[in-house]
Amino acid sequence: MRRWQFVVLLGAASWLLVARARQEARRRWLAPLAGLTAIIVSLSAISQESIRRPDVELGEQLFNSACRTCHTTREGDNRLGPHLHNIVGRKAGAVPNYGYSSAMKGAGFVWDEKTLDRFIANPDETVPGNAMKPYGGLASVDARAKLLLFLRSFEKNQ
Repeated sequence: MRRWQFVVLLGAASWLLVARARQEARRRWLAPLAGLTAIIVSLSAISQESIRRPDVELGEQLFNSACRTCHTTREGDNRLGPHLHNIVGRKAGAVPNYGYSSAMKGAGFVWDEKTLDRFIANPDETVPGNAMKPYGGLASVDARAKLLLFLRSFEKNQ
């Protein structure tokens, strides 16, 4: 055997040994890696399950933290603010037995989702001179959508 043939044969054998060692190393790491991957996937499924609560429930939580101090969703139950039961389709400033600001009485529109969304985002911009102080608005588009879903959930339920 010539020297160059020996070098080639030795190189090929070394390459095969390295490849086999890599394959064994992969096998040794594959099982724990698969286990770790399963744990990560199951944990993400658990956290996503908690995130997937119905949007109406999340909207209720937003209502309770941002609106409930002054408003209720029970028909006829006016507090510091008017009740919000069936607000979509209602003329602004038109709940009986509630003392609206002159700005809200004169707003001249019917509440729809688009107007409510704008009002919840920035009440002073939608109805300048309203009495919604100290509420300054809800910036998150997603949060407003969930809040509106919650408010719409009372249209047929009560």
